Order: sequence, then structure tokens, then C-alpha cells
Amino acid sequence: MGWFQRNTEGITTKSAEKKEIPEGAWYKCPSCKNIVSAQDHEDALWVCGHCDHHERIGSAEYFALLFDNGKCRSLAPKLISEDPLSFTDTKPYLERLKAAKEKTGLNDALRVASGELEGIPVVIACMDFSFIGGSMGSVVGEKIARGIDHAIKKGRPFICISKSGGARMMEAGYSLMQMAKTSAKLSMLSKAGLPFISILTDPTTGGVTASFAMLGDLNIAEPNALIAFAGPRVVKETIGKDLPEGFQRSEFLLEHGFLDAIVPRKELKSKLHFAIRMLHTSN
Repeated sequence: MGWFQRNTEGITTKSAEKKEIPEGAWYKCPSCKNIVSAQDHEDALWVCGHCDHHERIGSAEYFALLFDNGKCRSLAPKLISEDPLSFTDTKPYLERLKAAKEKTGLNDALRVASGELEGIPVVIACMDFSFIGGSMGSVVGEKIARGIDHAIKKGRPFICISKSGGARMMEAGYSLMQMAKTSAKLSMLSKAGLPFISILTDPTTGGVTASFAMLGDLNIAEPNALIAFAGPRVVKETIGKDLPEGFQRSEFLLEHGFLDAIVPRKELKSKLHFAIRMLHTSN
């Protein structure tokens, strides 16, 4: 029986020599399951080179992509949400806010900054889905309002990148008021003769879609982004019918006239520069 026994004395197995792979060193596309290094994925602007899946990214990544050399000045960075309703569901709202701040390093679900995009001064607002689902509370609405005020004061185009689950239920009516507030501010921007370009990314839903996200002079989206008021599951349960293929995705909305264009992330900065030059006569 000794013929069938392996002598491992003095032999170092490959598994023993194998080094630990650092966590986060690889990226697996959730759409096509293709695997690439995290660095290659970042170099490709977090877009899968195999199936063109656009991974969700935050305000830091968009600001680095769109502002020249990533340089910008934050507007109203210290604004934070309060708890006017003393709201509690499974946990107090203040605890949710604290946890979100510790997890993300952000003060709320949107940041606004001013800088230059290919030499043109602009104001850009960008939502962060990682902060309570990018939900729109009073701080989000106030920051958009201040961003628009700054754009009007300086005579700059305003760009907003949406990525949100909608209104923040923990602020109830205060959250819903932001729909009217941001829409009114955009009316003032229009009267000042300044363009508003809305960029809708995955997902853009609820009260955000029902207000400022769809009010752009130009509404553009990233490929295959979910854009809706109510989600597809809710719509299907409401009407009791199967939905068309690709329902509420960017391509479906473009085909039905809700969008002006779909722009891949790698082309976003150049397309925005072209659009601003066309819409903003002073440039």
C-alpha cells in the first residue's frame, strides 16, 4: 500500500507559498462577471471594458473627472442635517446620520463645488448614493439652492449629477418641500440666462426625478441607468402587467423622449464642454 502514499517530507506546497491577495485588489463586474484588477477598473473610470457596465461612483470621483486637474472649491461644505421631527423607525434618525457620516466621511448626500471644466467656470452639484441612498433631505435642497445662487452671482452654468433613491422619509414634509425649492431656484437660473445641465445616473428615482433632475435645459444620462419615479417592481404590482424590456432604463427613456442624450462616462467631460459652449453664449 506504500505505493499509493505520497511522501511530502521536504516538499513545500504552492498553497503554503501562496501570498494573501489584498482585499479590494480585484473587481468583478456585476453584469458580465468579468474580473479585472481594481486599478485597471479605476483607470477605465469604473466602467467595465467587456460589457460597458457603469459602476456607481460618488462626488469625489465625478469632481476629479470633470474639474480641470480635479481642482475645485466646495460650497457650503459644513451644512448638516438636524432631526426636526425626532424621527425613529428601527433606529433614531440622528443615529442613522452619525453612522452615514462615519461610513462615508461626508456630511450629507450631496456636495457642491465651483471650478473650471476645460477652462470654463462652472458650478457642479453631485449626489452620493452611499449616504442614506442619496436621499434628498433639507440639506440636499439647501445646497442645490446655494449652488444655483452662486452660479447666478458669478454668471456660471450649473450642472447637477443625480444618483438618489428619492425623498428622505425621515424628514417627511421638509424633504418634499425641497422639490419646490430646487425647482424655483432653477427658474431663477433660467431667467438669468444661465444653462442647467442635468446628468442622471444609476439610480435616479422618486422625488429627485419628479423635480430638479428632469428640469435641465439638457437632460443626459449614463448608459443603462435606472431612471424613474416609482421603481419597476412597484409599477408592475400596481398595473398588474409585465413591463417592456428595459423599462425605465436610459435607452428606453431616450427612445420615448424623456432624455436628450446618453453619454458614456469617458466622453462626459468633452460632451459637457461642447454643450456649455452651445448653451452659454458668453463662452
